[in-house]
Amino acid sequence: MGSVLSISLSCDAIVSRCWDSVFEREPYVRKLQENLQDLSTSLQELKSLKDDVQRKVVLAERQPLLKRLEQVNNWILSVEALETEINEVIVSHSTQEIEKLCCGGYCSKNYRSSYKYGKKVARKLVEVEALKCKGDFEEVAAESLPTALVDVIPSEPTVGMEPIFDQVWRHVEDEQVGMIGLYGMGGVGKTTLLTQIHNNFNRTRNDVNLVIWIVVSKGHKIEVIQDKIGEKIGLSSGVWKLKEQREKAEDIFSTLNTRKFVLLMDDLWEPVELTKVGVPVPDSRNKFKIVFTTRSEEVCGHMDAQKKIKVGCLTWDKAWNLFQEKVGKETLLLHPDIPKLAEIVANECGGLPLALITVGRVMACKKTPQEWKRAVQVLRRFAFEFSGMGDKVFPLLKFSYDNLPSQKVRSCFLYCALFPEDFVILKDDLVYFWMCEDILDEYGNVEEAKNESYHIIGTLLTSCLLEDEGDSVKIHDVIRDMALWLACDLGKEGENILVDTGAYHAPNVAKWKNAKRVSLMGSGIKSLDETPRSPNLLTLFLRGSHLEMIVDDYFDFMPMLRVLDLSENILITELPSGVSNLVSLQHLNLSKTGIKRLPMEITACACLKYLNLEQMFKLDFVPTNLLSSFPLLKVLRILDCGSSSRIFFDNEKTMIDELQGLKHLDVLTLTVRSTSCFQNLDSHHILLTCTLTLCLRGDYSENPSSCLDLSPVAMANMKYLNTLQIEGMRDVHSSWKTPLENPSSFLGLQFVEVGACKNLENLEWLVFAANLIDLHVYGCYGMTTILGSNTKKAYTLTPFAKLTVLRLSRLPYLWRICEHHLPLPFLKKILISGCPALTRLPLNSSSAQTSNLIIEGEEKWWNRLGWEDQAARNAFLPCFRPCKGKNFPGTLMPQYSQKAFNNIF
Repeated sequence: MGSVLSISLSCDAIVSRCWDSVFEREPYVRKLQENLQDLSTSLQELKSLKDDVQRKVVLAERQPLLKRLEQVNNWILSVEALETEINEVIVSHSTQEIEKLCCGGYCSKNYRSSYKYGKKVARKLVEVEALKCKGDFEEVAAESLPTALVDVIPSEPTVGMEPIFDQVWRHVEDEQVGMIGLYGMGGVGKTTLLTQIHNNFNRTRNDVNLVIWIVVSKGHKIEVIQDKIGEKIGLSSGVWKLKEQREKAEDIFSTLNTRKFVLLMDDLWEPVELTKVGVPVPDSRNKFKIVFTTRSEEVCGHMDAQKKIKVGCLTWDKAWNLFQEKVGKETLLLHPDIPKLAEIVANECGGLPLALITVGRVMACKKTPQEWKRAVQVLRRFAFEFSGMGDKVFPLLKFSYDNLPSQKVRSCFLYCALFPEDFVILKDDLVYFWMCEDILDEYGNVEEAKNESYHIIGTLLTSCLLEDEGDSVKIHDVIRDMALWLACDLGKEGENILVDTGAYHAPNVAKWKNAKRVSLMGSGIKSLDETPRSPNLLTLFLRGSHLEMIVDDYFDFMPMLRVLDLSENILITELPSGVSNLVSLQHLNLSKTGIKRLPMEITACACLKYLNLEQMFKLDFVPTNLLSSFPLLKVLRILDCGSSSRIFFDNEKTMIDELQGLKHLDVLTLTVRSTSCFQNLDSHHILLTCTLTLCLRGDYSENPSSCLDLSPVAMANMKYLNTLQIEGMRDVHSSWKTPLENPSSFLGLQFVEVGACKNLENLEWLVFAANLIDLHVYGCYGMTTILGSNTKKAYTLTPFAKLTVLRLSRLPYLWRICEHHLPLPFLKKILISGCPALTRLPLNSSSAQTSNLIIEGEEKWWNRLGWEDQAARNAFLPCFRPCKGKNFPGTLMPQYSQKAFNNIF
């Protein structure tokens, strides 16, 4: 029927085992205080030993070709890691654990807790002693094999410049010559020549062991140059950058003075005080070398250049060869008259490489003799009208300007001159500037304006008047100078602009009378206390300055002002009440300012179409129902706006009501701090037509049972969600029960960042983000996969088909991205950090274009990766770039955090 199991235990055995357990644990409690003291003493000895070893390493590495031993480096890292762990043990818990002891330290009020803590202390003491024993190194560095002295910088070939290159290189090798200056007009090829000199150090090393390349722009600052040099010589830590100028100079000098270095400085507009930077002055004894480029022979004199070399224009045969290369044989052979006309056009370029390249590329699409004859006429008509950069530079650059298809495109080009030198201009920023000014005001829809703007930007890029930087553009300083000259000369046509980006004192406002656009971006001006009378002013840029105060009546006489950019002025705390006079204002950017209160007078700006209040961490007051004052708003940016989550909206209903009232809204950036708020937002039609950047930031005070649902059904209304950041949400899930063949959710989603969501297991809903281009996931300690097994249900979709960047960091349990290999034709970067369990990537030998792909991660992680076959591993091996563990910046992370912002004040 059944069976019975009988167990009999001896009472003596049980008592014996209990006594053994107590006896074993007793020393950990009794010796706790003693062990803590020993641990503190031993740790201090270990730290001293580490400091001694590090000093030996620093001294050794100053010697050419010496590099620290790997075992020494690993030992230092182990010590630092153990320091952190022990400090947490001692500082965080020691006091409270000692207070638990009783009976003279032989017992504890919480015996189990004291035993566990005492055992941990004892183990750490053993670890410290073990590391102390291992820290006795006979040698800390060894000679390393020679590597490439410099990373090769891509550049145009030095067409026709071989003789001058040989001349410069002879002086570089001459021990009696320390300072060499290359001067000449803009666009003549000085930078190309300096690049070739830089790259040549890999082929002819001599005994040089350090080559530094920096760009020194107009209006340079000593601190900026120091930081650039510091990055090249290993002095780029955050602590170092906070040092005083004098301290930085001492550090740079002590490092460079022990090396035989070559410093290459490009684009000097004025002399650099080397002693203030910390660069040792070259002489015949130290054998240091400095080579720089400038447009001014006078700068060569001020820099005490021992050799001044003029970089002239190309000879005719070299210029003609370069011009033919840019135009192309196909165009030159379209008509028998074109080659002779092309020779005339090339001759008008005067041998200037920049002009030959620019004009040649423009003429590459001119297929009739009439177009070529017109080109000759235009070039000759403007040949000697310009000054400053040389009699022939601006006319040749102006040819590209005149060849633009319309006055609207020319106005957009001149607008780019408002930005400082070397400034990277976001293409989308240009869209909103042009839309809110009078350039693109005929386009009522943001999408139409954006399409037209990108068409204009493309035209300017193909005309070589702008340089492409991905989602941004830059304007070359020579071309910018030409644009500024043009804008001043064309003032009678309504294009008059005033730019003073290097000013330290407020400009004379009398000059503003006829100005249409004014830019003081990046200036050192602290106060604007004089009221300008600018009846024609349309755009005013005050971005990124050091402003602390603007007088209240500053805006009283700017009735036509449409664009006002005050962003990145973190020292300004008040907006002048005179803003009420800006009745024509359409574009207002106050992002990243220190403004604490928005005045009631701002509601008078009823024509606003663009309002940016992002990352105004100090803002603690806004007028009630502020948004209802701006019924024409097309762009509203309030991501991370306010010193608390309740500053901008009193409650969720207020937020929804105000957003619902913005009937013309096309773009919205918003931070939401609760799942209920997100759900309410999702249920309203504002998201059906609005391009949305949404940050969901966890509020741990809300109901723990609340859950964020990211399934396609729940997110059905967010068709125009462009950017999504999820941070610190308590519980997130996404699931579906049936296959969705034509999902409409997430089709607009391009950028996703998910971080610190501890209960999130996967992001399987991303299978429906067909247009995703950038994904960053970090600090989700419960995540095991990116695309879960449930994604099989979405069988009609190819995940990540347009993905270009994938960042994964601090995901300790992530073991796969998806089940199968994926075709990733547009992938450019994979950045992996702190993902030890991830042993496979969704790649096979045909997944991606390996020629343009970079895979960055820890070397140990890379070596553990498994591959489908050897062919796959061989295909991606050249893509790998080793790095030590770090956190990769996200798509939405602010330039400075709330904490960093508060520290400024």
